[in-house]
Amino acid sequence: MRRRDFLKSVSLGTAGLALGRSGFSISTVQSKPSPAGVSFGAAPARPNIVLIMADDVGCGPIGAYGGQRWKTPHIDALASGGMRFDYCFSMPVCHPTRICLMTGKYPFRLNSAWGTFPRAEEQHTLAHVLKRAGYATAIAGKWQLALLKNDPRHPARLGFDAWSLFGWHEGARYHDPMIYENGRVRADTKGKYGPELYVDFLGKFIEQSIAAQKPFFAYYSMALAHDVTDDIPTQVPYAPGKDRWMNYSEMIESMDAMVGALVARLDQAGLRRNTIILFTGDNGTARRSKLRHIRDRRYEYEDVYSIRNGKRVGGGKGTLSDIGTNVPLIANWPGRIAAGGAADELVDFSDWLPTLAQIGGAKVEHKIDGVSFAATLVGRRPRVARDFAFSESADGKAWVRTKRYKLYNTGEFYDIRNDAMEEKPLTDLSGPAAKKREALEAALSKLKRPGKRD
Repeated sequence: MRRRDFLKSVSLGTAGLALGRSGFSISTVQSKPSPAGVSFGAAPARPNIVLIMADDVGCGPIGAYGGQRWKTPHIDALASGGMRFDYCFSMPVCHPTRICLMTGKYPFRLNSAWGTFPRAEEQHTLAHVLKRAGYATAIAGKWQLALLKNDPRHPARLGFDAWSLFGWHEGARYHDPMIYENGRVRADTKGKYGPELYVDFLGKFIEQSIAAQKPFFAYYSMALAHDVTDDIPTQVPYAPGKDRWMNYSEMIESMDAMVGALVARLDQAGLRRNTIILFTGDNGTARRSKLRHIRDRRYEYEDVYSIRNGKRVGGGKGTLSDIGTNVPLIANWPGRIAAGGAADELVDFSDWLPTLAQIGGAKVEHKIDGVSFAATLVGRRPRVARDFAFSESADGKAWVRTKRYKLYNTGEFYDIRNDAMEEKPLTDLSGPAAKKREALEAALSKLKRPGKRD
């Protein structure tokens, strides 16, 4: 399908894409539901799970979180028909966020360099946990856990039966994309738009899973709304009919359209009542985005900012502040998750693995940092509540926090409720603030981060 207008189309055909000569291999090994499982009423024992993760999109661009600069009607509909979490925290950039989600462990435990994944964790990933419980598994969009040109079957080792992923730091992710599909580079992407191909791929995977009578885990790891690659010899194509790449506004609108297209595929298949959809982001909103190539490795950029609840908010990607780490988390499951809910439970990215495992009745038989928030989705208190959330940056700086207070391992202590931009650390402590600091100091100590500044 040629993409002549990359912002208007939200409905994709059902022809989809072949999953490759070998299709996908479905494990028949099943585990019994976890003893700590959550009852979802008349829900299927193993519901379908769709996880959508946007790239470089914090809370500010999303209408459901007070975003006013751009329109995100499809994502907002998931929130109004489901539950919005206000205290979900990622790492400040994408690679550590992604390995944390995949393993349920904080990045400092993994000693994983940029763009790599620890071999010792390959059999313990979220995809493997669900696969062992009988799920078919697929991912489309962004990988960033290895350079696929060096390891084209890396997603299979991490538990994915099928994958369609752009050649990260090799080629284009949007127009005329370079896509590895089940270990091979596609040769038919000229004139096509990557995000549509990723949705088509997942749609075909879903159809095949239904035919195989298997529950599915479809992970749409979006390319949107990250700007284009800037370190390859040949510059990637501009948007059709334009003298530039998509700007951030167009990428946000396209991101929302792709969410709508994937949801429409589920609606067309009659799967919504048997499928939980979750939407999140990998870090805060980008601070700037490339528009044009000037020469050599120089570019024209646009500054990126949101309007949230009437206030201008700059992008925070790469920082440990809330605008760099507080990301959307929306859960939608008609008839199971009450519409219009807002959760104030603390969540960090280590929680994804145990949560999806619990929803899918899968066993987690290795030690992780995560705590399941599955009970919250059905209006119950979690059996084990998270006392603090954690985030860290590549330079060793880190924090632990409650909903109100945040303590850095460098000693700064903030009342985020009254100082969201962290302009003035608390120094004269008394009463509840002093007790919270003591508790957070104990939490940092328990993490036992070797060689870090705790």
